[in-house]
Amino acid sequence: MTSATVAAFPSNPWKRVGWIALAAYVVYACAQLDVSVDRVASGWHNAAHFLARLFPPNFGRWELLLKGLKESLEIAVLASTLGIVLSLPIGFVAARNLMPAWISWPARLLIVGCRSFHPVIVAILFVKAVGFGALAGILALTIASIGFIGKLFAEAIEEISLKQVEAVRATGAPFGSVIAFGVLPQVFARFIGFCTYQLDSNLRNSTMVGIVGAGGIGGTLFAAFQRFDYDYVCAILISIIALIMAGELLAMGVRAIFIDGLSLADLFRGRMGWLAAHGERHLEDD
Repeated sequence: MTSATVAAFPSNPWKRVGWIALAAYVVYACAQLDVSVDRVASGWHNAAHFLARLFPPNFGRWELLLKGLKESLEIAVLASTLGIVLSLPIGFVAARNLMPAWISWPARLLIVGCRSFHPVIVAILFVKAVGFGALAGILALTIASIGFIGKLFAEAIEEISLKQVEAVRATGAPFGSVIAFGVLPQVFARFIGFCTYQLDSNLRNSTMVGIVGAGGIGGTLFAAFQRFDYDYVCAILISIIALIMAGELLAMGVRAIFIDGLSLADLFRGRMGWLAAHGERHLEDD
């Protein structure tokens, strides 16, 4: 019995050494970064004082608020559109099961370059290049979209079944037809999911790049922080949450139309509840 237990669960001393080394490094890093219980307790006290100054929110300057939200929405939509349009060919070229290495690897290097830096850092570079305003934010988020969507597109294409691709090729179809009938049907649903997620991500990031002068509600939020206008800060934060929720509803609608086959009339007639129930039945069947 003991020998069987030992055979089923063999001891590995290197695992213990690894866990001990990790714990020791965590303690060392906390000491180097001055992380202590006293600082955490003081932070809780300061956070409670700050939160008390946020409420009640002040929506008195709603015109300035709406202007910033409108600009953030425009930045997110334009950047997502440009990023998705540019990511499609880059993703196809970067797929190693469709392209030779001398074509796919440069495309992958381009994707890595686009996703190597945070959107705020890229926004700073474009602010220096094209000046303050929404254009810098659009360009920065377009680069971020190419890095993220291009990578996901390429990985999704590499996971497809090549049998369908070979069947289309066997008919003598050109490369465009192979992509349209052999590749896209297998990855279309995932592409829609990637695109809706990128729009949601750009909605969030569009509120952040404004802090460095790249347009959007972020500039208004940063200015309110500098003025210690915390009730207005709370109003801006609530508005940003509402914007993200609206983007989530839009993403659900897009997926319902392109993946589940509903029409706009179905959505307006309240078929989202039916869609949720339909999805639950599918899960139960699976």
